[in-house]
Amino acid sequence: MFKRLFGTEARKNRAIAHALYEQIVAAARQPEYYSGIGVPDTPIGRFEMVSLHMFLFLHRMRGETGAATELSQQLTDMFFEDVDHSLRELGIGDMGVPKRMKKLARMFYGRTSSYGAALDDSDSGALAAALARNICPEDTDWSGAAALARRVETINEHLNKADIDGILKGRIDFAGANS
Repeated sequence: MFKRLFGTEARKNRAIAHALYEQIVAAARQPEYYSGIGVPDTPIGRFEMVSLHMFLFLHRMRGETGAATELSQQLTDMFFEDVDHSLRELGIGDMGVPKRMKKLARMFYGRTSSYGAALDDSDSGALAAALARNICPEDTDWSGAAALARRVETINEHLNKADIDGILKGRIDFAGANS
C-alpha cells in the first residue's frame, strides 16, 4: 500500500495528471477564445475557460473505471489547487481564500451540471445560453455564445472518440485547441 501511495507508481500518476492538466490549461488559453469569440480576458474569464475545459475532460471520463477514476480525481484536485494558488497570487488573504474557494467550487459544479445536461440532450441553444449566462453575464446579447457552444460541441465529440489508453498515458487533444 505505501509503495502505491508514495512510490514510483504515485510519481508516475502525478506526472501523467500534471501533463494532462497542462494540456487542459493550454487549450483554455487559446487566443481565439479571447480575441475571436469575446471571452473576457480577465481572471474570471480565464477561470471560466479552464473550468469549461476541465468540465469537458471530466465529461469524457464519465463511466470510466479504475485508473481513469483516480486520474479524474487527481485532475480535479489539481484544478482546485491551481484556483487556490491563483487567488493567493491575486492578493486574497488567507482568511478570504476558503470563502472564495467555496464560491468558485459551487460555480464550477453548477456549470458542469448545466453544460453536461445541454450536451447530453444535444441542446445547442441551452448550451449557448448556459455559456452566455456564466461567461458574459453582463452582456445580455453576447454574440460569442453560439460560436463557443459550437466549439464546445466539437471538442466534446472529439474527446468522446479519444482512446482511453492515450488519455491514461497523459495525452489529450481538444480538437486542435491545444496546438
